[in-house]
Amino acid sequence: MTPDEKAAELGLDLTAYKPIPNLAPATRIGNTIYTSGHVSTGYQGKLGREYTTNVGQEAARVCGVQLLQAVYTLTHTLNNVRCVKVLGAVNSTPDFVEQHLVINGASQLIWDILGKEGRGFHARSALGFASLPNGFAVEIEAIFEVVE
Repeated sequence: MTPDEKAAELGLDLTAYKPIPNLAPATRIGNTIYTSGHVSTGYQGKLGREYTTNVGQEAARVCGVQLLQAVYTLTHTLNNVRCVKVLGAVNSTPDFVEQHLVINGASQLIWDILGKEGRGFHARSALGFASLPNGFAVEIEAIFEVVE
């Protein structure tokens, strides 16, 4: 099954991306695609206060969907892309220490679509922040490679 078919099977509409005016959702330089930071629409608040790690994973998955949609706006397919790097920011209380588990929500989605052992295998950082824009729980950006 191709990545596009896997995304469809998971119920993702890759064409449903709604970009923010005056913001490039992703930009391509050669075979490298850099995404903007995408936020956890529908999840505003702090991990360790309003949200548990499991809910944070759902919020990170929302970001992951947006990342893949942003890439799709440039390539019109996920069949020829590889995820290289993911950087996740988690709006969390000072004592919350499971940022890496929260960002698994996005990583798992990328693995499910691009393959954990193949083009979905990526380097990753997960960081805790005192706040994020508009109080969103999670913001994630990523780097992809077009492998034609």
